[in-house]
Amino acid sequence: MFLKRFVKKVDFVLIAVLLCILVYGLLIVGTAGTSAAWIREILEQRGIQQNTMEYLWQASLWDRLSILNLYLVKRQATWIMLGIVLVAAVIYFPYNELKKHTRKIYILNLIMLGSVLIMGYEALGAQRWIELGPFSFQPSEFAKVLLIICLASFLSSREGKLNHLRDLIPCFVYVGVPMSLILLQPDLGTSLVFMAILFGMLYAAGARPVLLAGIVGSGLTLGIGSVWAHLKFGTWLPLHEYQLARLTIFLDPWKDFQGAGYHMIQSQIAIGSSGLTGKGLLRGTQSLGQFLPIPESDFIFSVLSEQLGFLGALLLLCLYFTLLYRVLLISREAKDTFGMLLAVGVVSMFSFHIFINAGMTLGIMPVTGLPLPLFSYGGSNMITNMIALGLVLNVCIRREKILF
Repeated sequence: MFLKRFVKKVDFVLIAVLLCILVYGLLIVGTAGTSAAWIREILEQRGIQQNTMEYLWQASLWDRLSILNLYLVKRQATWIMLGIVLVAAVIYFPYNELKKHTRKIYILNLIMLGSVLIMGYEALGAQRWIELGPFSFQPSEFAKVLLIICLASFLSSREGKLNHLRDLIPCFVYVGVPMSLILLQPDLGTSLVFMAILFGMLYAAGARPVLLAGIVGSGLTLGIGSVWAHLKFGTWLPLHEYQLARLTIFLDPWKDFQGAGYHMIQSQIAIGSSGLTGKGLLRGTQSLGQFLPIPESDFIFSVLSEQLGFLGALLLLCLYFTLLYRVLLISREAKDTFGMLLAVGVVSMFSFHIFINAGMTLGIMPVTGLPLPLFSYGGSNMITNMIALGLVLNVCIRREKILF
């Protein structure tokens, strides 16, 4: 009976778009994880005595695909399969049941984030990962979807009571506690995602747009003013110098073209040289030459744009737009406020990730290290996003009461 109801009510357009993004991502992850050194080794094994780039420009698409380094692809595919299993599990249990356990979920979230500060290990200048045997995961990724669940319950009980600033203060405190633990890691990018989720869900819950716009405007003014005062007069900021450099270097990356601005310049070169249709798969000089940092994750949009050009990047953005549009439709048709807010929280999270990541690679946004959802390489991020979409599909199939 459940399967029959599921087939009748599920949004197959959303599922089709999701699968397209996942397959598209696997292809680009494969090219991003294939270096010039790897290709030279393969060519030597095949007895081909030819310059690497010369061979790639002459080789057919099939020949180029045959020399992909599939290590990252296999790992990403494994995480996708695990994510699909988790989506099925999330869909099966009625989402309203989560509302009964949000206090426990909130406490679990705090314990998980706090444990990172005690037993987490450091990588790339931040203490964000926890090792469990041969596996490692990033609790701050899972904290996003846990926050969406808890905040949806918190705001659904305050519907119609968010008209004044004093009404919003408990909401900021509620989100501020787990966000402060993330800032201590430090992870500024995820902290900003928390704020995007909060404001998106506040708007959907009925908070006045003028009030929210005023808070955002005041926050931006205060933040920009604080950074300016720090650079001009040396005033204190709760940021490491490398974080401050990453936040401000996009304004003039050539100011430190061999340091903080180097990666952004390389990304702009990759995208700017791609043209309408790009250079072709495995023909990107910036990605093959490993000029882009973490090309399979943070700068995967640069890899995509360099190889497949404006049209390839536009295709991905159209897929994202369709995905977000379908989720918004589901939020509008939800049978209760809690379900509506769950879907809006997912849209807010995805939208912010997409906007910041694409903007970062284009040089119009700060470098924050936020991956592209469902596209970038990474287990914690992939599984989190799949669980989030599982919640959306849960809301979708329960637009009306399911009778068993």
